[in-house]
This record gives sequence, structure tokens and C-alpha cells, in this order.
Amino acid sequence: MSMGHGRPGARGVASRDSDAQRAANAEAPKIEHLLRRIARLFAPHRWILTLTIALVLIDAGLTVLPPLLTRQAFDRGLFPRGGPDLPVLTEIVVLMVLVWVLSAGLGIWQTYLTSTVGNKVMGAMRVDLFRHLQSMELGFFTRTKTGIIQSRLANDVGGVAGVLSNTVSSVIGNVVTVLAAFTAMLLLSWQLTVIAVILLPALAFAQRRVGRLRARIATKTQESLSEMTAITQETLSVSGVLLAKSFGQAEAENARYAAENQNQIRLQVRQSMSGQGFFAFVQIFLSVVPALVYLLSAFLIQGGADITPGTIVAFTTVQARLMWPLLGLMRVALDLQTSGALFARIFEYFDLVPAIKDKPNAATLSPDDPLGAIEFRSVEFRYPGAPETSRPTLDDVSFRIEPGQFVAFVGPSGAGKTTISYLIPRLYDVTGGSVLFAGRDVRDLRQESLLEQIGIVSQETYLFHATIRENLRYARPDATDEEIAHAAELANIAETIESFPDGYDTVVGERGYRLSGGEKQRVAIARVILKNPAVLVLDEATSALDSVSERAVQAALDTASRGRTTIAIAHRLSTVAEADVIHVVEHGRIAESGTAAELFQQGGLYARLAAQQSAA
Repeated sequence: MSMGHGRPGARGVASRDSDAQRAANAEAPKIEHLLRRIARLFAPHRWILTLTIALVLIDAGLTVLPPLLTRQAFDRGLFPRGGPDLPVLTEIVVLMVLVWVLSAGLGIWQTYLTSTVGNKVMGAMRVDLFRHLQSMELGFFTRTKTGIIQSRLANDVGGVAGVLSNTVSSVIGNVVTVLAAFTAMLLLSWQLTVIAVILLPALAFAQRRVGRLRARIATKTQESLSEMTAITQETLSVSGVLLAKSFGQAEAENARYAAENQNQIRLQVRQSMSGQGFFAFVQIFLSVVPALVYLLSAFLIQGGADITPGTIVAFTTVQARLMWPLLGLMRVALDLQTSGALFARIFEYFDLVPAIKDKPNAATLSPDDPLGAIEFRSVEFRYPGAPETSRPTLDDVSFRIEPGQFVAFVGPSGAGKTTISYLIPRLYDVTGGSVLFAGRDVRDLRQESLLEQIGIVSQETYLFHATIRENLRYARPDATDEEIAHAAELANIAETIESFPDGYDTVVGERGYRLSGGEKQRVAIARVILKNPAVLVLDEATSALDSVSERAVQAALDTASRGRTTIAIAHRLSTVAEADVIHVVEHGRIAESGTAAELFQQGGLYARLAAQQSAA
């Protein structure tokens, strides 16, 4: 069955190369007010953050005390006039130990709080993104690789975990420490302070340039990870492995993955090495400054300045307290610039607006509504992205289905039959005309309310890698075991299930590959029966089955359709010969309508299709 202009073409080498090229040239999307939006993520945890900030402020203040106590230890305890003063030195040492013990305890508490908040924010972001993606229309998923979506949820959100956990405490703690250390340095010696901070503006400028480079590399790295995830999802699924083996393409897939893996290695190395020269310069600067302080101190002492050995030791200690937090701030700034690219990719998905969403005053269907009544009024439809000049997939389609009717749509492949079935549950919105359900435009109904009344059995049955019981209960989580067994009985699959060693607890495997095609279809039918919808849509439900399985499935479908409106999309005309009305679709239009006998007598397209199938 064709999905018209919206169906993606076969994967080709050119398409894969273009994906890789896009990844190589990737730039982070531009998101307005990015920092403000990141800050809003922490709003639900403001009280924990307030406590964390208080702990950080106390801890940062405490870290400045030991250097000042060191000065006192040298000048009053070790080298006072008259020799060492052990009682004074003992008091100072005990005070220094208490400060460090208190600081360590506060650090542990602070780490717990920041880790808790960071992981809660990351978890909430992941769940919110998953929920938002669930709200996107079907068209989004037909044009986006599943692996790329998975990568946004796993790699991108996981990539910002460290920033979410550590940024707030690191920034606040380092800023307070820098300010306190700078103040202490000025109190000790303003002359020595000048030499200690003279190159800081140059370091800040270099840091900005390195940050931009790392952000670009981070974006390319995540795009490469997305491509690797997509390759894994495509080729290591049951269907992908079967396809690769049957066409002898396993080595080609290995080579494709290896090529992208090599690209990932190159990007990871670039990301690790970017900024190493900058940090090496910073390390040299931090190592050289104490030596320069000693040299400058000698000149100042010769000039008559009042600088004691304790002042020099305390100053170099405080200077380290200044430089390491400054280095920490620079690293955080680089991490923020790098993670900003990841946040931008995450918010890019958050900013996607579903093409199909409920109106503010959308109505809810009730049991008193004529739930099986469906009407198409002059419907026109083009798949998203189709050129305006191209022929529409559906053009001026009109028909009416009464409650309880069995209506079939037949016609050549690509005529638009499946598209009609997509518009009823509003998987896509019409581009012209209107679709009515129970007498109301589907765009005026709540999507959840509409979908509750429609059950779909398609040719490509999807079963989860779970037990048969869990797959059936997906339709109704509150269904009892008796109701599940009754639905299986009606779907003509109960006896087969009970013959399995684990019965309803049999795990069906990925996409149900441990079951035959007919068994999968009948499980899917049992699932729909359990849902008990007012309308049943059968989209080529038996076309891929052998004749024995087809008869079993057809019998189950006859049971499932009893007492409800049934819409069958069919290629084999024999499966819909008993339909109340058959609509023949050709080139997106209803070419003929009537019963099988009436259409055969007309000698039109239906009669020609019937003759072709009889001859085959």
C-alpha cells in the first residue's frame, strides 16, 4: 500500500552519504533565551537550590580562613620574637583542622543535594521530551529516523547531566571563593596582588575562543552519535538483520558502522584535545606566579615594605585559592558553551509544534452519539512536503458510511486507499474539505476521544517484545484474565496460545517474530476485540498470509467486525465480496461505488481487477 507523497523512499547510498555530510557540517541550532530556559528547569527545586547555595557560600568562606590562619601560625606561633609559642600554635592548628573538617562535611552534603537536583532535572527533561514527542503527528515519525530520536533522548540529555548536577554549586562556590581570596590578597599586599592577576583578561579572552570551538565540535559529535544510533536501530533489529543477510549486505553494513565509528573517534579526540593548549598555558601561569611573587617580595622588602615570611606563605596559599577557582570557572564556562550546543538540540525538539492538536474547546464523544457514522465531504489531501503543483493524493473524495455498515475500498496500489483510513482517526489532517465522525468534524473532537472509538488491524502487525498477555492487555490495561481469554477465543487464537508451554505468558519476541504471520494477526485482532471500538479499520489485514492462515484470520475478522462499523482496505477482492458497499479508488478519486454484483455488471475498473485476479 502506498502512502503517497509522504512515504519515504528506499534507503540508498546517496541518502546515507547526505546524512553523514549533514552530520559533518552540523551547527548547533539557534535557540532564543537559551540560558533563561535552562534556568527555568531548576524552578521546581528552588528550595533545595537555596539550601545548596547557602552551603556553598559557607564552604567558600571557610576555604579562605586556612591561609589567613597559616599567616598567624607562622608569625605568632612559629617565628614570633622570643621563639615558638606552642600554646598559640596549638590553638591555631586545632582551629585549622576544625575548619577543614567542617568544610569537608559541608562539601559532602552539598554534593548530595546538587547530584539529587541535577538528576531530577535531567529525568524530568527526558520524560517531558518523551511526552512531547508522543504528541507529534505521524508525519514527523515518517520523515525522522527512529535512531536519531532515540539519540536526542539518550545521548543529548545524558550529555548535559554533569552541567545540570555541578554548574550551580561550581559557579557560586568558585565566584565566592575568588572574591574572598581576592579580598584577602589585597589585605595581605596589594602590590603582590597585581602580579597575580595581571594576565587574567588575556585568559578570559582565550577561554571564549576555545569555548566556541568546543561547542562546534560537541554538536558534530552528537550528530555523529545520532547517526550511529540510527544505524544500530536499523540494522540490528530483527528486520534489519534479516534484510542484510538475505541480500548479502552484512559486510556493507559493518563498513558503514565502522566508517561512522571512525568519524566518532576523530571527533572525540578533537573534543578531548580542544583547549588543551589553553589549559597548559593556564597551568604554566599558575606555576610561575608563586615564583614571581617570591621575586617581587624580595624587591619590596629591599625597598622597605613590611612583608613577613608569614605574609609571603599566606599570600601564595591564597593566590592558589584564587587561581584554582578561576580555573574552575573557566572550565565551567567551557562546559556551558559545549553543553549549550546540546541544550539547543534538546530545546529544538521541545520547540516542535504538533501539526495535529486539539482545539481549546474540542468535544468529547459520548455513547449516545452515532459512533459508527463516518462521512467524507469533498476531501482533498496532500502529504506534508508534497509540491503544490503535484497531483493530490486524494481529490474531491465524498462518501458516507452508516453505523454498522461493512464498507470496502479497493483499487490499484497507490490509489489512496490507505490514506483514506489515515484521515478517519486523524493521523493526518485534510488539506481541503472535511471528515465527519458521528456527525462532527474530526478536527472539533478530542483526539483521545476519537481514537478510543477506532480499532486498526494493519498488514504490518506490531507486537511488543513481551508476553501475549501483556500485548493483549495493551488495549485495556484493566482487562481481567477472563476477558483476555474471551477475546482470544473470539479471534480464533485461544487454542493456539494454550498449546504453548507458557500459554498467555509466552514471550513473542521483537515485533512478534516467534509467532507465525497468521498467529500475529489473530493476536492483533484479539487486542482490537478487547478494546471494543465502534469502528474497525482493516488495512490489508490478510494480504501477506498464505491461504490457510488467511482463512483463519478471515474468520477472526468476521467475528471482530460483527455489530460494528467495518472499513476494509483490500487488494484481494474475494475478501470483501460480502461488503455492503465497495468504493473503487483510482488516482485519488472514487471511481465507482456499489455492491460486488453491481460493480461487476458495470464492467468498469472493478470488473477488470476481478478478471485479472481470476486469471492469476
